Amino acid sequence: MRKTIINFLFISTIAIMIACGEKEQPQVDNQTQMNDKSMSTTVHNVLVEEKLDAGNYTYLKVNENGNSYWIAVNKMDINPNEYVIFSKSMEMKNFKSEVLNRTFDSVLFVDDAAKSTSEEQLKSPHQNIATSKDGSISVNPVDGGYTIEQIYAKKSSLESKTIKVRGKVVKVNENIMGTNWIHIQDGTGSQGTHDLLVTSNESAKVGSVIVAEGKVILDKDFGSGYFYNVLLENSKIKVE
Repeated sequence: MRKTIINFLFISTIAIMIACGEKEQPQVDNQTQMNDKSMSTTVHNVLVEEKLDAGNYTYLKVNENGNSYWIAVNKMDINPNEYVIFSKSMEMKNFKSEVLNRTFDSVLFVDDAAKSTSEEQLKSPHQNIATSKDGSISVNPVDGGYTIEQIYAKKSSLESKTIKVRGKVVKVNENIMGTNWIHIQDGTGSQGTHDLLVTSNESAKVGSVIVAEGKVILDKDFGSGYFYNVLLENSKIKVE
């Protein structure tokens, strides 16, 4: 029952997204096939080969491990030779775009697309996907909490514990795999132990200082090379 409700909400979201594009009205009939088996939550990190804008929608021909296919996303500022990551998609076959006057044999309608990192930078399976250290950042630790360097150093003893950390937001990816990905730095740590990923239903703007309270998770593998030695999961966010 829960799966049926989730699928219904996702299909409804896709329908609304499509309807927002100029004249983009999906016809789900014998020619346009869509069912529960078309739903996917697999993580994909793909190279953009071609881009077609259609009203408030963008169609992208992408390449994944040598295989090319089309995806459709909310209008997106992305160009060929850049990468996009997504996890929530629904396949529609024989879909006709009224704006483009073109029928796609198959297109994945994507709910959570975001710009990503190239495959070459993702090949190391035990490498945190982080921004470079900003030497200008210096944030005092929160009372009763830890610095980012301390979290990495004490990660084994902190595993599964709920802790607090204060840091400056340096990168945000929203609605990836159902959560917001917030990278923070506080000026401590060296390359590889200077940047902490915080996942949360809440979000924050780049440049803001936040206190995050979440559970310490070790060796989290999201797939597509996104492996984190340590992160704070399901965090509460307080913007200062």
